[in-house]
Amino acid sequence: MIGNFCYHNPTRLHFGEDAIGSLRSELAQYGPTVMLCYGGGSIKRNGIYDEVTAVLREAGKTVVEDGGVMPNPTLEKLQEGARMARENQVDLILAVGGGSTIDYAKGVSCSAWCEEDVWEKYYVRQEEASCRVVPVGCILTMVGTGSEMNGGSVITNPACGMKIGKVFGPYAFPRFAILNPRYTFTVPRRQMVAGFFDIMSHIMEQYFSGTDDNTSDYLSEALMRSLINSSRTAIRKPDDYEARSNIMWTATWALNTLIGMGKTQDWEVHMIGQAVGAHTDATHGMTLSAVSMAYYRHILPYGVAKFARFAENVWGIARGERSLQEQALEGLKALEAWMREIGVSMSIGELGATEDMLPAIADSTFLLSGGYKTLSRDEVIAILHESL
Repeated sequence: MIGNFCYHNPTRLHFGEDAIGSLRSELAQYGPTVMLCYGGGSIKRNGIYDEVTAVLREAGKTVVEDGGVMPNPTLEKLQEGARMARENQVDLILAVGGGSTIDYAKGVSCSAWCEEDVWEKYYVRQEEASCRVVPVGCILTMVGTGSEMNGGSVITNPACGMKIGKVFGPYAFPRFAILNPRYTFTVPRRQMVAGFFDIMSHIMEQYFSGTDDNTSDYLSEALMRSLINSSRTAIRKPDDYEARSNIMWTATWALNTLIGMGKTQDWEVHMIGQAVGAHTDATHGMTLSAVSMAYYRHILPYGVAKFARFAENVWGIARGERSLQEQALEGLKALEAWMREIGVSMSIGELGATEDMLPAIADSTFLLSGGYKTLSRDEVIAILHESL
């Protein structure tokens, strides 16, 4: 392990079929007013809403409802939620849903008492909160983002065509997270597989960087193998509890900051994917899958040894008579075959992107330096062209 780091994760997890039983004891630690955040209403159709609100009533809480959180939460929605939290003096924000809802709740928690322009402060200047932060708890219903155990909050500003993530410090992490794999069974297949690739992308963003021998990369390889195996089971049988529980647990560990410790990280796929999402409003995991192959083919020559290791340790492709480059390319072919097997989007054209959008998408793509190559704007354009 190279470098110095401090690891601390303050989120308490309750995992399993009986995890909801821990909600009441968690609620007892907060004041009387709870802001309940959720999305488009699926939790009302599948019964989770009734289960959660029953516990809130039993705990004697006053509930302020904030429904309608969209898949790519907007700045306008964030500002609306912040006003609601402030005006109702909420003591806890309880997010019930997937990554977008939890991301949104963290954004609201840091914005409710902020007197500055939150878009400029948090998302443009990437500053930390300097105001009172409302505690967040969450109940996960769709896996992928790992938002249940990190400080990330991705918000879209349609007015400027930008989708930006802010990673807040531990003060914004959910104080507790309830993870019942059965809550994920009713997620539509397209959303399910988008979540699968989101998990894979989170791991690869941290894995494809650095050249030292570090424990974090060994952990990443194990998580990727687990995800690949369980995803194949879940595709055949979406209600397989063992597979879905393994995937839920993998998603959490993929982005709770652990596997990025002691190394640089890439995140350029996310920068390009988020820019595509800002212009198309496409599902996050699908924007990542649509640009990944073009991106990784582009940077492979600059990190060929790690890509060869990926081929062998994740996909079981031994070197044999192959050159290092050939082995690395076989690993990417295996990744692409798995992506097609689970059914994720393989082009941004499928998501509504057109050639005339590409310059604007490139202009809203942040260029990072943590991976094997720092891209130029022209290279982003080339990757987008190849991804059409």
